[in-house]
Amino acid sequence: MKKYICDACGYTYDPAQGDSTNGIKPGTSFEDLPDDWVCPTCGLGKESFSPAE
Repeated sequence: MKKYICDACGYTYDPAQGDSTNGIKPGTSFEDLPDDWVCPTCGLGKESFSPAE
């Protein structure tokens, strides 16, 4: 699964780790995150993320 980086703050969403701050379990792909999920660092939505190189 691919990692995604927040364009605003640089937070990296790693599917292998999930996002415990927002209740996202490890193994959840970026595409499967809820539409209302936000960056745990800066609070911006999924549209502010780009695939990691």
